[in-house]
Amino acid sequence: MRGRFITFEGIDGAGKSSHIEPLAARLLSAGHAVLVTREPGGTPLAERLRELLLHAPMDTLTEALLVFAARRDHVKQVIAPALARGDTVLCDRFTDATFAYQGAGRGFDVAVLKTLESWVHNDLQPDLTLWFDLPAEQAAQRLTGARAPDRFEQQDAAFFDRVRQGYLARAEAFPQRFVRIEASADRDSVGRQVITALEGRL
Repeated sequence: MRGRFITFEGIDGAGKSSHIEPLAARLLSAGHAVLVTREPGGTPLAERLRELLLHAPMDTLTEALLVFAARRDHVKQVIAPALARGDTVLCDRFTDATFAYQGAGRGFDVAVLKTLESWVHNDLQPDLTLWFDLPAEQAAQRLTGARAPDRFEQQDAAFFDRVRQGYLARAEAFPQRFVRIEASADRDSVGRQVITALEGRL
């Protein structure tokens, strides 16, 4: 039996990463085999590409190609085998992030992104996508002083507004798998939304 593929999406500072491990622990306690991973990243090669993406100057086409190169290795080496074993895969970002960041944020050709998506993972899509929705200004406040910003976190509020709109477009295009999480709520409330979404959709 194929496992379940659950992705966590949202702009930087939305708090999605804080809720992956608690959900993994909950699923493990219920007897599920769970794999927690992230994008870009998840394999030695993809982690090396992540460092380039976050810190090396490049144009948007190069950025998109590197994202999908990392994703290809991640899917082949980690995600697909885990799903084939019947594991539940919790992934911090997946292809929706590419349409939001490179597509809406950078203004890159969405048709090219769709072609790359079909080449890299074809019909493999999440069973559930939790979109942690937060206004760009509030996300920026959360990130202030948290760490040295990478080349994405250095973008202005207008960029993150476009990214947020990109996520909204994806949510509207795929309502069967997207659940919007009100990420401006307190942490316990957000956690309850995550569990409600999981129980309601899966």
